Amino acid sequence: MVSEKELRERWEKLVETLAEEGVVKSSSVRNALLKVPRYLFIEERYRSYAHVDEPLPIPAGQTVSAPHMVAIMLELAALEPGMNILEVGTGSGWDAALIAEIVENRVYTVERIPELVEFARANLKKAGYAGKVIVIPGDGTKGFPPRAPYHRIIVTAGAPRVPEPLIEQLTPGGRIVIPVGSYHMWQELYLVTKTKKGEIRERRWGSVAFVPLIGEYGWSG
Repeated sequence: MVSEKELRERWEKLVETLAEEGVVKSSSVRNALLKVPRYLFIEERYRSYAHVDEPLPIPAGQTVSAPHMVAIMLELAALEPGMNILEVGTGSGWDAALIAEIVENRVYTVERIPELVEFARANLKKAGYAGKVIVIPGDGTKGFPPRAPYHRIIVTAGAPRVPEPLIEQLTPGGRIVIPVGSYHMWQELYLVTKTKKGEIRERRWGSVAFVPLIGEYGWSG
């Protein structure tokens, strides 16, 4: 079994490498990654691989994203303290904890798989983010109207198109970061912005591979 000290050293080295490669650009993302290591949000049997820059399995046949992919999405979101954030696809809870660390505010995250709702809540409690991240069971393609509008919406699964409810729940000047494309893993990462006048603009970052976004405004299960 790998010691906590060694896990920490491996993780810090990965974050340093991502910064040197220009994947991690901002001090806010770098500090969040250092403060919230991935090994706190995966099963014990995978902890020794937490520093490997690849996706890792989590319960219910899902995955936690590779650290470089998480960093890219956080940088594209351009998070700032005080922002109201919605995440779609809680998974392990790791992304939401990173977001909460950056925005210094409560984060709302929606997860459709009951097993992952419990897994994420347990991880967040263990890592000290239980009160900072609110995990909501349900269909994330519908967003979460009770706390809308949102300055940023981050989607961690691939959609056939940008769900209309997410656009509606985005504040003017806001951003959505979302993979859009095919069901079977291959998509393009979109940065969707809503102008102050309410116009929607899309920019494509590049090819990515995510599990499908299941829901009324996503793929059918």
